[in-house]
Amino acid sequence: MNDKITDFGFEKVPEDQKAKKVAEVFDSVAAKYDIMNDLMSGGMHRLWKASTVRAAGVRPGMKVLDIAGGTGDLSKAFLDKAGPSGEVWLTDINESMLRVGRNRMIDHGYLPKMALCDAEKLPFPDNYFDVVTVAFGLRNMTHKDIALSEMRRVIKPGGKVLVLEFSKVNPLLAPAYDLYSFQVLPKIGQVVAQDSASYQYLAESIRMHPDQETLKSIMLESGFDQVKYTNFTAGVVALHQGTKFA
Repeated sequence: MNDKITDFGFEKVPEDQKAKKVAEVFDSVAAKYDIMNDLMSGGMHRLWKASTVRAAGVRPGMKVLDIAGGTGDLSKAFLDKAGPSGEVWLTDINESMLRVGRNRMIDHGYLPKMALCDAEKLPFPDNYFDVVTVAFGLRNMTHKDIALSEMRRVIKPGGKVLVLEFSKVNPLLAPAYDLYSFQVLPKIGQVVAQDSASYQYLAESIRMHPDQETLKSIMLESGFDQVKYTNFTAGVVALHQGTKFA
């Protein structure tokens, strides 16, 4: 039995139970995921993702892996960039989210390659992808360092990994942000998705996620040769980029 403890929001749980509990959250919210993202962020998540797509610099013929890709926002954009000669994989550990993403993309005329997989055990060969992205998924992973090492393993020399994730907000905005996160957000979740607990977890998981400099250090320790980050919306979200030179 695994007796190691990890965070599930503010709760402490055995490591081998976290993935199951995270899966329960996303099984619950999958159907309302897109509309809740728009409501929670005031539509800003679309701008954050668009900035990530630009930073990825995907060109025709490139191979791209979208981890924890949810309903496929990034995969759809990457398919447009990579073109018919490219290869885009939409992956997620959660079957409910992957199913919603598949249906949504088919409805819009897209069909990426898809895989149900754990980011800590990627089923892809070494040095295969030009770009790997994970948007709002890293904080839910039990062993972030292992997942990041796996992402580095599957990118080619010269390739890069982009991590778009909630981060540490500017201290001047922290009181208002906390009020919104812990008082308003769960109420929106209850009204729209009939699920306040999952959005309480969301707020808690953001607070437990490493801040900008700490995540940069974790990425460097995971083997990336160069790491930089850009804050969006006063640090509500940060985009980290790591490069593999060899």
